[in-house]
Amino acid sequence: MSSNSEAGRESFSTDAPDGAGTSGKDESQQFLDGLIALLDLEKLEENLFRGHSPVGETRLRVFGGQVASQALVAAARTVPTDRRVHSLHAYFLRPGDTRVPIIFDVERTRDGKSFTTRRVKAIQHGQTIFALSCSFQVDEPGLDHAITMPEVPPPDSLPTFAERLATTGNPIAEYSSIAKPFDVRYITDPPWQGRVSVPRPGAENRVWCRAAGTLPDDDLLHVCVVAYLSDASLLDSVLANHGVSPIVDKLQMASLDHAMWFHRPFRADEWMLYDTTSPSASGARGLAMGYFFSADGALLSTVVQEGLVRLR
Repeated sequence: MSSNSEAGRESFSTDAPDGAGTSGKDESQQFLDGLIALLDLEKLEENLFRGHSPVGETRLRVFGGQVASQALVAAARTVPTDRRVHSLHAYFLRPGDTRVPIIFDVERTRDGKSFTTRRVKAIQHGQTIFALSCSFQVDEPGLDHAITMPEVPPPDSLPTFAERLATTGNPIAEYSSIAKPFDVRYITDPPWQGRVSVPRPGAENRVWCRAAGTLPDDDLLHVCVVAYLSDASLLDSVLANHGVSPIVDKLQMASLDHAMWFHRPFRADEWMLYDTTSPSASGARGLAMGYFFSADGALLSTVVQEGLVRLR
């Protein structure tokens, strides 16, 4: 983010680096540019923005990471660009409808000397489907420590997402559409690949991931891309504890709430390890915690989510 502007960012640029045109872009970059466009909300009025789901979306329910990242964009458009988002807390209240636009209503809760707080309501059909609170802070020096990244194999040694899909015998359409803008390499076997015969209490779900192309030099965009991706595999760690599969066992799953803390600046188009675990599941709900690490071991973000995990 620029440090000399008092206005919120108005748009994201998808211009190719060095003046390159779009005609030569590979398919992955085109999918990534589509995600950037998805996050580039239309301003309707002061504090009021409009977003859409992807063109041709086949899912009827809006992906949680989409509405969360779009709401964060709406909030940031009202915040001075010298302040980075450091935390967000959200509730998924109703299933979103992919067939109609989403209206984002921003409340300017507080503008302090160091911190800025915003609340955002995402609205469809006259009802709030999602509620977000988020906080931004000017850059300040301070104490610095972090947990250590676990030892894992490098991403280039692991099968691609497409190679994983080729071995499942199932199209996994929902996961495939979410993953298209990203390069995702599972270290542990994903639950959607099939039922695990033996439950693994305390199991981790570990994924290398990055945007599948080049992102513009915009700190906010990189944070929003990670917020989008953070919802994709987080509840896998709940399933791994019990050796169940969302397809084989016909589970009903949905995100209920979501919280993120952003500790250090990062680029979402460089490799990140997403390390997730589940401390508890009960009452048809599962709690999952995750950490994003850079390839050199820096802790970038912490994620916590509770989700509906209902056995049909």
